[in-house]
Amino acid sequence: MGPPNKSLYKYVEAFIVITIIIYFNCVNCILIKNKLTHLNYMKKTVLITGASSGIGLELAKIFASKGNNLVLVARSLQKLEELKNELERDFSVSVLNIKKDLSIPNSASEVYNEVKQHQMEINYLVNNAGVGVFGPHIKTDWENEKSMIQLNITSLTELTKLFVKDMVNKKSGKIMNVASVAAFVPGPNMSIYFASKAFVLNYSEALRSELSKYGISVTTLCPGATQTNFFDPSPNFKNRTTKTPLPTAKEVAQYGYSSMLNGNSIAIHGIKNKIAVLLTKFSPRNLTLKITKKIANNF
Repeated sequence: MGPPNKSLYKYVEAFIVITIIIYFNCVNCILIKNKLTHLNYMKKTVLITGASSGIGLELAKIFASKGNNLVLVARSLQKLEELKNELERDFSVSVLNIKKDLSIPNSASEVYNEVKQHQMEINYLVNNAGVGVFGPHIKTDWENEKSMIQLNITSLTELTKLFVKDMVNKKSGKIMNVASVAAFVPGPNMSIYFASKAFVLNYSEALRSELSKYGISVTTLCPGATQTNFFDPSPNFKNRTTKTPLPTAKEVAQYGYSSMLNGNSIAIHGIKNKIAVLLTKFSPRNLTLKITKKIANNF
């Protein structure tokens, strides 16, 4: 038997080295892919209604600053597009805009269907959109009030019902419904608005109890008067003067964001509002009604 071929050994050695290099490159590729998949999995997608202004706009900025992708819903596509460009530029997130008026029947299901068409899963749902109608009940316009009920109650409930089923299947998710301190009392001169927010509060609390076993939290954000365009239809409120400025939409949004992530049940913004709500639990009902009527006369 002749001596071993040295060139053959070199070829074998080279083959082994190349095989090892290819193997470790493949392993690294798999690890990198898994890491990226994990990072994408960790990144949440948040749907926010009423996202073109006020608290909704500030919530969009906060969620985007934390690296979350967004689905933004509002009536003004122009404002949404401006916000989309800003958020994608500043935070490198993905933003889907949906132009939709949620005061119109069936609009909630249309939003849900559009999200599904984009094959997106919503991890966090923020029902922020809402409106008020000001004035004595016998003088306010029913068509405006009917639209308010559709927006404040019906669309909020339908969106929640549609998206929560997906959350239950995943056994994870968070919902924040924006109510108001008005939810805790009756409101003369804004009777239907106050009642609509009472619905949001009670609905959200009950839903929280039902969904807790699935790992889903429901938070009800209850702000007081805030620096937004909510009171624009009320000249009396705009012309009033106060010793202390109203909280900004950014302040309320940050409080709501923290409360939602912490899984809090009811989030009442501001110490004065917390005290006011607490006092309603001990005050006679007729006294509370007189006080709220006096306050509502400013609207």
